[in-house]
Amino acid sequence: MAGETDSGRPAPGPILARIAGAIGIATEGAAMSLGLAVVGIVLIVLGLKSIGAILVILAIPIALFFRDPERFPPRTENVVISGADGKVTDISDASFPGSSGRLYHRVSVFMSPLNVHVNRAPVGGEVVMVEHTAGEFRAAFRDDANEHNERNLIAMTDPSGRMFGMLQVAGYLARRIVCRLRAHDRIQVGQRIGLIMFGSRVDHFFPAEYRVAVSVGQRVRAGESIIGAIDQ
Repeated sequence: MAGETDSGRPAPGPILARIAGAIGIATEGAAMSLGLAVVGIVLIVLGLKSIGAILVILAIPIALFFRDPERFPPRTENVVISGADGKVTDISDASFPGSSGRLYHRVSVFMSPLNVHVNRAPVGGEVVMVEHTAGEFRAAFRDDANEHNERNLIAMTDPSGRMFGMLQVAGYLARRIVCRLRAHDRIQVGQRIGLIMFGSRVDHFFPAEYRVAVSVGQRVRAGESIIGAIDQ
């Protein structure tokens, strides 16, 4: 029997997971696009060709949105990898979400609907906390989106005990944040950890001893692009 997703709905079964892996999209997207395509084909067979064709056509961009290409993290030590595809929209120093202590570098990456939306772990280590906060659905690129929007905070430590954070922020169109991690999970750098649907943002928090390795306006790729590094 299939398990459950973060929202309590039944998780896609193993057959659907294999199909999704074969065509390179997330199982959430496979379920949605495959369902539309099947309904469309049934309608076409029943003689409702126009409606059926529309549903089949709609299944294509949905499958493209949920595409999940393989990524190959660099083997360099003491680096932070982007957890999201998209454009760097803000670089600043900020306290860790929910605290007022030491400052961390914060690198915000905005994902448009055209980007891959699968999120990946920025470092390897152990998950310390996963905290979901209900909120609004303002445009994700706004400065205050991380304070008011629906969001999910993932705190993690690397093998040296340094703290890192990744904040998944839902945007105007995004109505669901998926996170497959739980506290005490062990993670590898570049590992798939979830996704945010239809336009959203990810804020990365990493210690001040790291050098920010990107600039505002730069395009990055989840699981591959280095956004922070400690100079050797």
